Amino acid sequence: MNKFIFAPLILLLSLFLLFPFEAVGQTKDSTLVLDKLIQMVLTQNPELQSSFQGWEASKSRISQQEALPDPTLGLSLMNLPVNSFALDQEPMTGKQISLMQPFPFPGKLGLKGDIARSESDITLHQYQELKNQLIKKTKQAYYDLYYIDQALATVASNQELLREFVEIAETRYGVGKGIQQDVLRAQVALSKMIDRELKLRQQREAMQAQINTLIDQPADAPLGRALASEPKPEKYELNSLIQQADSTSPMLSAWKTAVKQSGQQVDLAQKDRYPDFAVGLAYTQRNELQNGMPGYDFVSAMFNIKIPLFYNKKQDKKVQETRIKQSSVEYRYRNVANSVEQMLQQSLTNLEKHQRLVDLYKTGIIPQAEESLESSIAGYQNDKVDFLSLLDSELTLFEFRLDYHRFVADYHKALAELEALTGTDL
Repeated sequence: MNKFIFAPLILLLSLFLLFPFEAVGQTKDSTLVLDKLIQMVLTQNPELQSSFQGWEASKSRISQQEALPDPTLGLSLMNLPVNSFALDQEPMTGKQISLMQPFPFPGKLGLKGDIARSESDITLHQYQELKNQLIKKTKQAYYDLYYIDQALATVASNQELLREFVEIAETRYGVGKGIQQDVLRAQVALSKMIDRELKLRQQREAMQAQINTLIDQPADAPLGRALASEPKPEKYELNSLIQQADSTSPMLSAWKTAVKQSGQQVDLAQKDRYPDFAVGLAYTQRNELQNGMPGYDFVSAMFNIKIPLFYNKKQDKKVQETRIKQSSVEYRYRNVANSVEQMLQQSLTNLEKHQRLVDLYKTGIIPQAEESLESSIAGYQNDKVDFLSLLDSELTLFEFRLDYHRFVADYHKALAELEALTGTDL
């Protein structure tokens, strides 16, 4: 009788213990590859494409700032007598065409071009930082999806095992070797597992919508199964990561360029103390007069200069303003650099913690829980262990396996955070 009752359970248990970390029910054809998903994000994400177009537009502003101001073309009637409005009455009457070209003080256009170039570089770094953040967001969403898929597979196999528990408890109760409470406990545990599956499927739909938003696809577009490798035994040093971030982080590069740009703005403000000027030419044409006197044409040259008469209220104040802004940008850069260092330390701590937990669960906790379940099965089969202990051993192993997959996902998410902070692939 006992062998007949426990035969299906032993078979299911063997499968349950043989593939402790494998998600079942998925085919290779439905696998969602992370690298392909990231490539889709980089080519299809609307926010990233908008940022790229913004950088393209910023490059065209450089030549605009370096160009001279537009010249002024003038057409004039000079000294026209009001008594007759005749062009040949007075010798001073003439028709004039003039051209005036403004020139900023030497060095101003170059500085304006440098400022625009720095602004374009900042836009480029912001585009690269957005790319980093989208890659991080994609990886973290992918590994959240991995955990949900593994949890669903674990729940599915656990449901089969609990159904066998229900049948065994009912059979033992029917032959007078069990109690009704065992049947009820098994049924409650199975119902809770079904409820957990429904919640996990809702979470997967939400995660699926989040990933599809990143790749500009309909929210309900189907996604394959996410996979994750086990953590590698690699050691990262905080100081090395800080140095790496200082040289390759787009966010820090943007702030460094902003500090450089603020210095250029100070130089331009100092140049504004010096006057701009303009050079012009004019040609005046005269008609032959009514009295027969010939009208000779004139050529004129002009030179205008701006006088910074109120420099103590305008130009000097502008220099003071830009220097204060420069100091503000420098402080903000230092604050961002300190924040990056703190986030690197926190992410590295999380990475190492999850790496240790994955190793602990794989080599220690889960094998021990599997042995405990096997012992409980054997003890229950021989009436040495009650059903509650058996059920507790099975559910404990179930939770440990979920914890394992969550730690694997959290490890990869922490690694994605480190990569985003350093701006490089670790």
